[in-house]
Amino acid sequence: MQRALIVIDVQESFRQRPNWAAVSDPDITAKVDRLVRHARDTGDLVVWVLHTEPGTGNAFDPAQGFVRYIDGLEPRDGEIELTKTSHNAFTTTNLQQLLTQRGIREVLISGIRTEQCCETTARVASDLGFDVTFVIDATATHPVEHRDAAPGRTLDEILADPRTLGTDAVIARTEYALAGRFARISTVDEVVAA
Repeated sequence: MQRALIVIDVQESFRQRPNWAAVSDPDITAKVDRLVRHARDTGDLVVWVLHTEPGTGNAFDPAQGFVRYIDGLEPRDGEIELTKTSHNAFTTTNLQQLLTQRGIREVLISGIRTEQCCETTARVASDLGFDVTFVIDATATHPVEHRDAAPGRTLDEILADPRTLGTDAVIARTEYALAGRFARISTVDEVVAA
């Protein structure tokens, strides 16, 4: 085993937020589950990561009960489960140590949010010397507001703002930023067929 699939933040917390209605792929769990099943079938390590923000009272606060995998995804015994408090899966966990101890050289990145926790994890993994495959269609994201947007707007207001970056643009930008620099861009079909 020299490869690991990292499943990042595919958690109920996101489904509790109003912007879930505009998520790029509401069926993200099916694609992630397909990757997980493939990883298990090929003997790859599966690493599960959840994002937490203890004490905030928001959907990422474990006390609220939403820091759990979205229905349809479930780790097996022996698979690594980590919780993080930073955007990437390395900084506030012992992920690097766990991967190194197991001789992992390649990581596949999947999860929520494409441009945030997934992309940041891919960049850090690359900097740490891992060969990174970013499974673009096994990530999901939301529209991104312009930096000067007024706080507290409704989802309809966010979507109506021409300065809002839509999910297709966010995903494309991530592909451009990562490809050939930090990661190889791939699809679930390509990973399963390889």
